Amino acid sequence: MESFDLNALALQPRLPEIVCSTDEGRAVVLELAAGECLAEHEVHERCWIVVLDGEVSVAGGAGERATGGAGMLVQLAPGERHEVSATSRARLLLLLTPWPGNGHPGALSLREKLYVRRHAAKR
Repeated sequence: MESFDLNALALQPRLPEIVCSTDEGRAVVLELAAGECLAEHEVHERCWIVVLDGEVSVAGGAGERATGGAGMLVQLAPGERHEVSATSRARLLLLLTPWPGNGHPGALSLREKLYVRRHAAKR
């Protein structure tokens, strides 16, 4: 068993800390300053966002929005577009499963990574 005091971590805004990582999943703690935003993006894994402190607004790609403070949980499907905005200084726990997800650059073989780089360079 391992335990972590997520409130005791000395975080700086936008500098995430990986708390633990296995093939089954990854836990990341992130702090955002008031007004900061993680611009629209997607991850390869299923993602759970847990607000530990502060308040955030999470906008989904289909126009839905969830706003809340400590205790709010948002679940996102793999590849689901979303944006996270801090309405006050906020600390978030991100749970990503499985790790790395299908299509994540960390899950690619060296040959696949080379193909992706070459294909991207042509654009």
